[in-house]
Amino acid sequence: MAFDKEAFYQFMIDNRVVEFREQPIVLKSKRESHLYINWRTAMEDVFLTDRLTDMVLEYLDWQGIRVDTLYGVPEAATKLALLAQFKLAKRCPDYRAGSHVLAMGRGKPKDEHGNPKDRYLLGQPKGLTLVIEDVTTTAASAISAAKLVEQGGVSVTGILSLFNRMNLDSDRRSAEDACREAALQPFQWIGAADELLPRAYATLQPGHEIADRIEEEYRQFGVKPILLR
Repeated sequence: MAFDKEAFYQFMIDNRVVEFREQPIVLKSKRESHLYINWRTAMEDVFLTDRLTDMVLEYLDWQGIRVDTLYGVPEAATKLALLAQFKLAKRCPDYRAGSHVLAMGRGKPKDEHGNPKDRYLLGQPKGLTLVIEDVTTTAASAISAAKLVEQGGVSVTGILSLFNRMNLDSDRRSAEDACREAALQPFQWIGAADELLPRAYATLQPGHEIADRIEEEYRQFGVKPILLR
């Protein structure tokens, strides 16, 4: 099935992945925002996760991205990557014992007992590995995950984010800039703020005041204003 970006954005809107908040929420980057992108509810639902992983694989096919292992940033994208990897492996003509690995990272390193190789990872990625992140603000988490995987001698072919907030970090760099400087290219995203927000605003209609606040956030972040209306 061909990738349908409009269906992807509609999925985000219909399943409340995108939220406009009257009270700001603190992001992982420590910034406050009236815009919250939350994949957790969708990824707790088997049916919705099944559809989402299909869309990820459709996107990879659409972009011609060849990959052996999908590795999710712990813990936000772990389930997504594992289930997408399972589907990816099952459709390969060489699918057999030992052909593919289910690799996942620990949210916190394991105490120093047992096998050292299991301290950070449960299943070492192998072959061409794509790191998947759910929401990217500065790309710091995705870059850290990729560097950890590379320590095992694995080739990271890039980073794929479900959604790019399109913010700048404290050094006025975009996530794309940060990934380029870390030699982790390409950095790609399935959805992005400038495309999603006008669609979500038209459907959810949070009001002009919320729109003004979010547009001001982006101006403060040094990003070209994203107009919701």
